Amino acid sequence: MTRIRPKLKTYQTYCQRELLDLISKDFLDFSLTHTNNQQAYEFTLSNKTRVSILADGILGVNLSSTNPKTKSIVLSCGVHGNETAPIEICNQLVSAILKGEITTTHRVLFIFGNLDAMVIAERFVEENLNRLFSREINSTSLEGKLAQQIMKIVDSFFDSAKGDKFHYDLHTAIRPSKNEKFAVYPFLHGGQYSKDQLRFLSACDVNTILLSQTPTATFSYFSSFNYEAHAFTVELGKVKPFGQNDMSSFTAVTRMLTELLSESNLQLPEFSECPIEIFSVNQVIDKHYDDFKLHFADETANFTAFSKGQIFASETSTTYKAEFDGEAIVFPNANVAIGQRALLTVIPYEL
Repeated sequence: MTRIRPKLKTYQTYCQRELLDLISKDFLDFSLTHTNNQQAYEFTLSNKTRVSILADGILGVNLSSTNPKTKSIVLSCGVHGNETAPIEICNQLVSAILKGEITTTHRVLFIFGNLDAMVIAERFVEENLNRLFSREINSTSLEGKLAQQIMKIVDSFFDSAKGDKFHYDLHTAIRPSKNEKFAVYPFLHGGQYSKDQLRFLSACDVNTILLSQTPTATFSYFSSFNYEAHAFTVELGKVKPFGQNDMSSFTAVTRMLTELLSESNLQLPEFSECPIEIFSVNQVIDKHYDDFKLHFADETANFTAFSKGQIFASETSTTYKAEFDGEAIVFPNANVAIGQRALLTVIPYEL
């Protein structure tokens, strides 16, 4: 895999104690500047927690646990390299575990996805990584090879799981949103939505849920479909550069992720007490031609509602219109590659 991270040091440069000190201080910085040359490294912390570095930016905790009450939790971030707030949140959680400030008996897999895109502060280097998590896709791009590597590691992690499985793929949105924090619930193929999971997300201050209605090649769908994991794509505000996020706005999600890692049972509000707003995806609008354009301003926020008949977008021989009053836009992006999703529209849904 071609790397664009310059002057990478190898792990062999350090003794084990020095290596643990470095990753405890700042796992993200270490991952951006070092490579493990495809060789796993393992440590046992003073509190008996077993930690494994499985690949660049991928760290496992308690992977060998066989207790059926032990949760298997994937926390992924940086699948898009410029979505920095989740990266900073996960980096704090990793440091807290390595320093013994958080003790967990659960199996945990931290994935800092696209390190090369983080270096250049871009969404991706060659191709959108969050459209490549499918065994049927054979992309030779940097992101295509990275998706294959990540899927193999997740396969191994969930194949070894004895208890409940979870995956929270943490992102931030390109544009502002009327509902700042929201989550996409992957298509369940007729399966039951988990109100307990919605209660957890609400406790994270994520009170807007989008119910996907079709299979996708996103990371959360991969875990949901292949392993029946409770999986979500979680959007935590808007894209900002490293160091410019107001981390106080993520107090609830950081607290609940800490509790998820450290506790066996979570104290959650009753579903009836959660101020949750649920939407179902109505239209998935893909870009088919270079002349695709959106018919609203660039600054139009996610969840802006349209009246029936209003035009969302157009391209050669096709016009896309609102089918219902109050149909709202999510994830509009006219600059995607041909064949990729340029817009979702959603309508209210009652669970």
